[in-house]
Amino acid sequence: MKLAFLGLGVMGYPMAGHLTTAGHSVTVYNRTREKAERWCNEFGGTHAETPAAAAAGAEIVFACVGNDQDIDAVALGVDGAIAAMSPDSIFVDHTTTSADQARKMATAAQQAGVGFVDAPVSGGQSGAEAGRLTAMCGGEAAAFDRAAPVMAAYATNCRRLGEAGAGQLTKMVNQICIGGLLQALSEAVHFSECAGLDPEQVFATIGGGAAQSWQMDNRALTMAERAFDFGFAVEWMQKDLGFAIEAAERNGAALPVTELVASYYDEVAAAGGQRWDTSSLITRLDSKGDG
Repeated sequence: MKLAFLGLGVMGYPMAGHLTTAGHSVTVYNRTREKAERWCNEFGGTHAETPAAAAAGAEIVFACVGNDQDIDAVALGVDGAIAAMSPDSIFVDHTTTSADQARKMATAAQQAGVGFVDAPVSGGQSGAEAGRLTAMCGGEAAAFDRAAPVMAAYATNCRRLGEAGAGQLTKMVNQICIGGLLQALSEAVHFSECAGLDPEQVFATIGGGAAQSWQMDNRALTMAERAFDFGFAVEWMQKDLGFAIEAAERNGAALPVTELVASYYDEVAAAGGQRWDTSSLITRLDSKGDG
């Protein structure tokens, strides 16, 4: 298929690469031209100077940028993609945004005769590079059914949860779970250290039981090493948990732990950890206890 991909960050860069590996013709756009050129040299696609130029003639346009304002710019702004897209083409937004932004995008796409899928992803940089992401999707079933086989190039789990915005709401559920798990894991590592235990032995022992999680398998020992360079930054989790808390205020959900963890991330960011991995929650505990 003829495709476009807008945004070549730590997630978008490998995701777009998987599309070319799968045999598709891909034109990319990135605000930094040098990165687009580097991507083309690595994967053999082409790059365009504007989102509109990348989207022209594409059957599906994918985007993975930073936030609501960024997707507004590349999709709906000057030289935005949607106005340049062909009728019956599809816009798939992998950006993690608010649910309201997804609904706004769906309306704009519908007015242009374009299908829309909000499809935030989970799995981090390592999942993007391995082509093993989870895509949580909202939008019309017909658009999802056409886009899903293409997303399979980098998403091993791709599911439609409902109409536009449902993907973003599901991503909020995902981040609520991760935030709570990471705080609990931080406390567990910290407790182990203060108790004089060897974290490697501790988590090798309990990792096969009821406490096991992806975060434990992949972050317990890196937390113990105080290594925080794994792609998904604190500032992005602050944004994501903010979306969840805002949505909860509207739908009546109680999120006491999520609100507490969000305040902890604010502390980490204020201490200079905006770009640290989300497992850096443990740094808040380093001045406490005997460990």
